[in-house]
Amino acid sequence: MSDVLPDRQPELRVMPMPSDLNPAGDVFGGWVMAMVDIAGSLPARRRSRGRVATVAVNSFVFKQPIAVGDVVSLYAEIVSVGRTSITVDVEVFAERHPERPVVVKVTEARLTYVALDAQGNKRPIEGS
Repeated sequence: MSDVLPDRQPELRVMPMPSDLNPAGDVFGGWVMAMVDIAGSLPARRRSRGRVATVAVNSFVFKQPIAVGDVVSLYAEIVSVGRTSITVDVEVFAERHPERPVVVKVTEARLTYVALDAQGNKRPIEGS
């Protein structure tokens, strides 16, 4: 059974290359984590109107491996905004087998970002 892509634009869409593989032939978990961090930071940056830094990976679940040739789509949604922090949920889907397309949810994560000023100190988020 195939999953379905969310009915909104992804924050990020990428295709892993052979250099992103581990010795078993699957994409490195660290590569996936880096893409999730980038995708999650984009709505956090927009909402905070500036620089953010990852302060917590609240949860991270690998559901299925990703392979070379998969088109990986990352969807991010803000779930809460605090005085200086923003928590974002990220869902990752792989589109496989272009000749007989199938979509599979491969990862889901929740990350928290903190808004930073020019000196790298925490700063309040406007409107929170």
